Amino acid sequence: MINEQSYSATRAGARVALVTCAELPDLDADDQSLIPALAAAGVTAVPAVWDDPTVDWPAFDLAVVRNTWDYPRRRAEFTAWAASVPHLANAADVIAWNTDKRYLRELERAGIPIVPTTWLDPGDPTDVLDTLDAAEIVVKPAVSVGSVDTGRYRLPEQAGLAAAHVARLQEGGRTVMVQPYLADVDTDGETALLFIGGGYSHAIRKGPILTGPDVGVETLYQEESITPRTPSPAEHDLAARVLAALPFDPASLLYARVDLLPTPSGDPVVIEVELTEPSLFLTTADGAPQRLAAAVVAAVDHAARP
Repeated sequence: MINEQSYSATRAGARVALVTCAELPDLDADDQSLIPALAAAGVTAVPAVWDDPTVDWPAFDLAVVRNTWDYPRRRAEFTAWAASVPHLANAADVIAWNTDKRYLRELERAGIPIVPTTWLDPGDPTDVLDTLDAAEIVVKPAVSVGSVDTGRYRLPEQAGLAAAHVARLQEGGRTVMVQPYLADVDTDGETALLFIGGGYSHAIRKGPILTGPDVGVETLYQEESITPRTPSPAEHDLAARVLAALPFDPASLLYARVDLLPTPSGDPVVIEVELTEPSLFLTTADGAPQRLAAAVVAAVDHAARP
């Protein structure tokens, strides 16, 4: 809870960088809603491109990672940048852990139900695809955002296309994830639960995205259909379990997004836990920009403590 005394303490002259990429120098429309919310709290928010060498990161009271959606092909450079920023949210160690989806293996070992995944490193044979018991599969890289380089394949007729996709990613030095396509998403959609400042904020329904084999996209992400959603008790429970299983204190996270898929049994499973640069869908929920602004102010106040 942000009390008025602490909320006022950082109002005078605080400057926050909202970190983005060169393709979105002014942020996306959703994150732009945070700027007036911070201004109302007396904080000046400035979009800043993460790999712009002219940005003076120490001059900001806090840098908040938002639309850095170009990092997948330059993850090492991105994580090194994160480690160099004095006050970053979420923190650099969170970013290093979360930008490679192999973190899902750690969560699975902790008892969290995830979408069943076959992991293929560069050089691993692709004939494992012939042994999968699934009508459809999804192929995607372990380092990715926005469903880019991701495809959906019917088996057995599109097995050759799936194997070619795997090989293409492996040739690029990328670890590959192969998962069964959970068809309930076509009717029920995906549920994303949003947490701000350690507490639940709101949730959205994401419509199905994948329609077939990967054909490449010219944008930073595939377009999504987003609507507000009230999560089920089972979804709330699983999201809480996910946060408790993280190797970080959930209360230390400025934001977190837990993405869940439906299954035929009715029990949700985790597809992703987004702690780096997730869309927060602030404009889908009343008060969400103000909640994030209050959490940013609290983070600025914490960073300023000796």
